[in-house]
Amino acid sequence: MAAVERKDGPSSLIFSRQNLAFQKRDTTQIANIRKGAYVLSEAAGGKPQAMIIATGSEVGLAMEAQKALAAEGINVRVVSMPSTNVFDKQSQAYKDSVLPKGVKRISVEAGVTDGWYKYVGLDGAMVGMNTFGESAPASDLFKHFGFTAEAVAAAVKERAINNDKNFN
Repeated sequence: MAAVERKDGPSSLIFSRQNLAFQKRDTTQIANIRKGAYVLSEAAGGKPQAMIIATGSEVGLAMEAQKALAAEGINVRVVSMPSTNVFDKQSQAYKDSVLPKGVKRISVEAGVTDGWYKYVGLDGAMVGMNTFGESAPASDLFKHFGFTAEAVAAAVKERAINNDKNFN
C-alpha cells in the first residue's frame, strides 16, 4: 500500500515468479513494513548472535536458515528489508532497534551485493551474486549460486560465530 499511496516520488512493485512461503506477521510488523525494514523473527532467547537481512523472495530462505541455526543453539534475528531507501529515512533510534550495533550481519540478496555493505559493514557477509543472464529453473539457479538455507547458515557461522574475517 505504501508504494501505491506514495505521492512524493516514484514507486516500484517487484513480484517473484516463484511460489513463496507465507510469512506470518503481527499488526506491528505489518505497520513497520512502511518503515522499509522490520524485525520479522526475533532470535531465540531475545539476544541475537547474528542477523540475517533479506528482501523479497530471500526472506523465506532467511527464515529456514534461522530455524536450522536455532537447532544448533545459534540465536539469529531475521530482518525483512523491502525498501532500503525508505529504511534510510527512518530515525536513528528506529534503525538501531532493527539493526542493533555490535551484532554481525549477513545479507541475502539474489542479486548484486554492492549496496549491502552499508547494512552489513565491512565485517559482515553477503550471500548474493554479481553476474547476470543465467537461465534455468529457480531451484537450480538458487542451488548453483548458493541461495540455500545451508549456505546462509554457513555464512552466519563463518562470519558471525567463528569470526572468520576472510569469508566472502
